[in-house]
Amino acid sequence: MNRFEGTSADLLGPLNAVEHKYAPPRLFGAGDRSVLSHSPRIAVVGSRQVSDDGATLAAAVARQVVDHGGLVVSGLALGVDGIAHRTAMESGGRTLAVIGTPLDRSYPREHRDLQDRIQHDHLVLTQFADGSPVQRQNFVLRNRTMALVSHGTIIIEASESSGTKHQGWEAIRLGRILFLPRGLAEAEFDWPRQLIEYGAIVFDGVAELREALDEFLPSRPGTEDRREVPL
Repeated sequence: MNRFEGTSADLLGPLNAVEHKYAPPRLFGAGDRSVLSHSPRIAVVGSRQVSDDGATLAAAVARQVVDHGGLVVSGLALGVDGIAHRTAMESGGRTLAVIGTPLDRSYPREHRDLQDRIQHDHLVLTQFADGSPVQRQNFVLRNRTMALVSHGTIIIEASESSGTKHQGWEAIRLGRILFLPRGLAEAEFDWPRQLIEYGAIVFDGVAELREALDEFLPSRPGTEDRREVPL
């Protein structure tokens, strides 16, 4: 397993002022560094306690990203994240796990083998040095970094209190493309509608997502500092 580290600019390429402002000072990687040169990089994220319909959609979306020639990025969590990583590999694509622990730790423990497989054949990336404590705030910071690393984010399914919403806001803040399925867009709680007001794109089914990917990616939108968006 190849391990490496560097500044965010070293590993991701030149950052504009806004990206630099929100980027972690250092990143630590394990696996194939060339995965970072893959474009577009699309985050597929969502609930840990995913429904059957959400699991089906997560797999279909991950396959679509691979078919689109994209890299599937996710956070190695239970639920949507694990489905996205596994589907990408099973479909012959590449995947990048952005994790909220140091490389010498695994969370959740159930994904130790999955983390090992991704480190061996793909890439795991973290902003936390070996020996760093694992705290709840790590995963909010992980979502910010995943939004930075990715050219676009697709939120599959999430609850009112889900931490996934933080990644949605970070994507908006960084000027990244954000996609929400119709079911989430029409949820009874407020944050999906708020994200739509700030520019999130709603899609009905995988065919419509394919058209949206063709339209918006890999072209990257101009990044602006939207500091007024909710945290």
